[in-house]
Amino acid sequence: MRHRVSGKKLGRTTEHRKALMRNLATELFRYGRIKTTLPKAKALRPIAEKLITLGKRGTLSDRRRLIGYLKDKKIAHKVVDEIGPKYMQRPGGYTRIYKLGWRKGDAAEMAIIELVESEVRWKTKETETVESSVEEEKVIDEDVEVKESVEEGSKEEVVEEKKEVKEEVVEESEEGEEKEKEKEGKE
Repeated sequence: MRHRVSGKKLGRTTEHRKALMRNLATELFRYGRIKTTLPKAKALRPIAEKLITLGKRGTLSDRRRLIGYLKDKKIAHKVVDEIGPKYMQRPGGYTRIYKLGWRKGDAAEMAIIELVESEVRWKTKETETVESSVEEEKVIDEDVEVKESVEEGSKEEVVEEKKEVKEEVVEESEEGEEKEKEKEGKE
């Protein structure tokens, strides 16, 4: 009978399980979200929530307990200085688990565990190009606004200049993409 026994064994020895949970918790706080198996994510959730509660209190003793558990001072300080204050008004439920389906190799059920209200984006090649083009448009718009304030020309001239600047940026980004493709081809 498992009366009042908390946690799962996950098919590991005690030492291995503790090290696994420490590593998962550290990476969760470092990146904001991690991809792992569903049983590991479910086992990590109560541990991560208790660590965030320590970070919310933020006393010297709590900070030292976090350093002792996470084994990474930077991440422990991040929990106290950034993550804890973010959840000050929240009484609990700091993590969220998304089920992803089954892994192809061994059919293990996969999940993403993330901190609630985190502003984390997964970076892929597609999102990097979209983000870079959005940033370029912002820079172009700022350049045009500066030119408008400096030059008191007609609106048509400003529109033409804006088009020219956009074309230059597009050409530069295309050249950069071609260079990246050449590098990938060489590798």
